Amino acid sequence: MFPRVARRPRTRSREPHQLPPGRHGLPRAFVVENQRERILSAVADVTSVAGYREMTVEDVIVTAGISRRTFYEHFTNKDDAFLAAFDAVLAQLLSTVQEAYEGEEDGAERLRAGLAAFLDFLAREPAFARMCIVEALAAGSEAVQRRNAAMATFARIIDKNARASSPPLDPPALTAETVVGGIYEVIYTRVVRGDIRDLPELLPDLVWSAVLPYAGPEAALAEYQRLQQAA
Repeated sequence: MFPRVARRPRTRSREPHQLPPGRHGLPRAFVVENQRERILSAVADVTSVAGYREMTVEDVIVTAGISRRTFYEHFTNKDDAFLAAFDAVLAQLLSTVQEAYEGEEDGAERLRAGLAAFLDFLAREPAFARMCIVEALAAGSEAVQRRNAAMATFARIIDKNARASSPPLDPPALTAETVVGGIYEVIYTRVVRGDIRDLPELLPDLVWSAVLPYAGPEAALAEYQRLQQAA
């Protein structure tokens, strides 16, 4: 059980990310976007410490440095805020992985680049990692469905990569799903254990696992050894 988030005093000093009180002359659209981003960041921070089930709207309000009224202007409840935070992080993650993947031409290099981007993103953002990898499973059926949809998207990327290889491959449809599921379980275990910062060290082993069912043991071993030497 993770410790409950300590409630901050209402009279605390203004945090650097907070807008100045009173009239500040900032455009309304900027203020609204700033408030929303603070709420989403607070959801990730609170969830990573207290867990989704223990998280309350009050925790988010205090962590974000906003009023209760402001929270409910943006979200109906904590479930709504969590799903919005999950979607925002997932969009960033997919964009990061896709950009890295598309920057390479060789199939194995694409897998390596995409996996490296994935692991680096999670290691840089431990609160996001815990929210998306672990706490989504506790956040209800809608969150689980979105997690499953994200995993299916990654599986489609891997499958498309295999079919676009030279010579082209025609792997069983379940192959990419199995690869993604295995990678997820490995990462899940490390995130639960608190080893989030060490995730990039898994790259050689995960590339081996991803390349093996498509290119065979020789290609997987060669890629593994290359990454080990580069580490």
